[in-house]
Amino acid sequence: MALKERIGTVVSDKMDKTVVVAVINRYPHPTYKKIVSRTTRYKAHDPENTCVLGDRVKIRETRPLSAHKRWAIEEILNKTSQAKEVKK
Repeated sequence: MALKERIGTVVSDKMDKTVVVAVINRYPHPTYKKIVSRTTRYKAHDPENTCVLGDRVKIRETRPLSAHKRWAIEEILNKTSQAKEVKK
């Protein structure tokens, strides 16, 4: 069975070794044929905490790593220039 892959944007990086990736799925409405956008948020494993807010990433399906985390960061496609702030 092939592993699923998704491309999305990091919308939260506040957790340790975890990021939230928003994936936008666009499809035509079955009756009205208008293009509808649906956003799904996935929690993905980021072991080195390399992703920051706004990064475009590719995630892949993996074994369950926690109660809600079943995806892992495969690669960072577009890195944002936003520097991560250090809390004091």
